[in-house]
Amino acid sequence: MARIGVVGLGNWGSALAKIWLDDGHNVSGWTIEHDVYKSLMEESMNHKYLPDYDLSGLNPTMEINDILEECELIIMALPSSVIISVFDEMVENLRPSHVIVDLAKGLAPENEDSELISQVLEKKLSIAGKSNSVVVMTGPTIAPEVARGVLTNALVACHDKSVAERISERLSTGTLVLTPAIDPIGAELWGAYKNTVALACGLVDGLRDSIGGDNLKAALVLAGYSEGIYLLEKMGADKSTAFGPAGIGDLYVTATSPRSRNRSLGEKLASGMSLDSALSEMHMVAEGVRATKSFLDYSKKIDASTPFLSALWSLLEGKLEVEDAVRKMVESYRS
Repeated sequence: MARIGVVGLGNWGSALAKIWLDDGHNVSGWTIEHDVYKSLMEESMNHKYLPDYDLSGLNPTMEINDILEECELIIMALPSSVIISVFDEMVENLRPSHVIVDLAKGLAPENEDSELISQVLEKKLSIAGKSNSVVVMTGPTIAPEVARGVLTNALVACHDKSVAERISERLSTGTLVLTPAIDPIGAELWGAYKNTVALACGLVDGLRDSIGGDNLKAALVLAGYSEGIYLLEKMGADKSTAFGPAGIGDLYVTATSPRSRNRSLGEKLASGMSLDSALSEMHMVAEGVRATKSFLDYSKKIDASTPFLSALWSLLEGKLEVEDAVRKMVESYRS
């Protein structure tokens, strides 16, 4: 039995907490949201992010140090925009036995020198004189399906293969199959990049009464995926990662599932909503907007041609109409 601390009780953190509880682990969860904490304490439910699922046995807290005192595996289930600031509050109190599992993916906020989130966490550990392992976890994982017990495969990647193997063994369950890997850079990059393709594919669903259709969605997946292979390899990803759970697996489910937040955001935009209005309707974070800007900015720094991302960002900025942006993205396909 592992002692697991989930930092962040959104739908993904809550879904993981549920299946680990069901597997017999000791699970604690930290949240900053009073309504989430209250519903967990009073009803063992997270009505805001994962309604209808029983989380009996979870030890909820609003004190981050409770997690560090009680747990050994620290699951960072936070949006990319806040994970680093929360980690800053934790780092001094980490013990050598703590292993950090990073669920946020992609480039860190702009003030972190264009490093990946996991790299920033590792740097902060080093500055604090600590050597805790950081593991990246990503893959095709729609949270409510994981909570429901749908058989799911994901990747846990670390520079130290033995750590990845140990974490995959301890955190796998009867329905969550974790595969160890040694390309955390590629895993994290694909985990963030796939959100841009999902956002683009959502546009197709919003255009279902005009030019939208399965042919168009397939063309956008192909264009976005091919640009991702080109760009992410330049950013340090192992090319083989593109063909595994963190690459095509995660991209496929995020681009097609009706439960995908980024796909849903794209659908709202194509139906005529402004970006601000669409985002205001979503109480869960859609990472695709930030990912599009981050990858586009980085591609300019390394002089990489990214017409798919450029067209998508022009749409998000309001400089292109939806149908014009979709055409440009389709035409960006590189063989």
